[in-house]
Amino acid sequence: MTKSGAELRREKIREQFFPKDDLWTSLKEVGWFPAPRTLPLILSLLDSKAISDSKSLSLVFLELLSRHRSDGVIEMSTEADHAFAAGYEGSRGRRTWQERMKKLEEIGFIRIQKVGNEAYKYVAIVHPTTAVQKLRDKKLVSDDWWSAYFARKLETKELTHDQRMKKQADAAKVVPIGTLGGRKKKVANIPLLKKRRSK
Repeated sequence: MTKSGAELRREKIREQFFPKDDLWTSLKEVGWFPAPRTLPLILSLLDSKAISDSKSLSLVFLELLSRHRSDGVIEMSTEADHAFAAGYEGSRGRRTWQERMKKLEEIGFIRIQKVGNEAYKYVAIVHPTTAVQKLRDKKLVSDDWWSAYFARKLETKELTHDQRMKKQADAAKVVPIGTLGGRKKKVANIPLLKKRRSK
């Protein structure tokens, strides 16, 4: 695979200045998870007073994010395990973790599914772009933070909320191709190939 100019430049910097160091190379590692480059800003937003009501949410969210496997759905472990990994120990640790999980759901960053006696059997991570946009619409996000977030998205070429919605709408378009049992059958809007005329 051909390396880009930026990759070759970073490779030279690494060889020149950090030849003996064991450096972070996430793309080559097993057990790593993908995250948006806007993550530091998102974590700072989660800990802001306007959003968290003085409950620090960033570590609980980061712990959840580290467990998803690219589809946004987590099959949860025990509450005690999640609480400890997020930094909450002792007799109050689990209750503190639960309070923050409820707050994360309340502000729209996660969805929680109870199954039987397990209050946190499955957790879904809402796309941060959507969650942040909803908070912005409710006027809970400051102009300064929003400007920094928007600028970082432009820099990293991450889709905006409007671009994501348009992309999803385009993907959801369907065309009727016939009927089945009196009802129209639909498929994804795939360009039709023209039949070749026989000579």
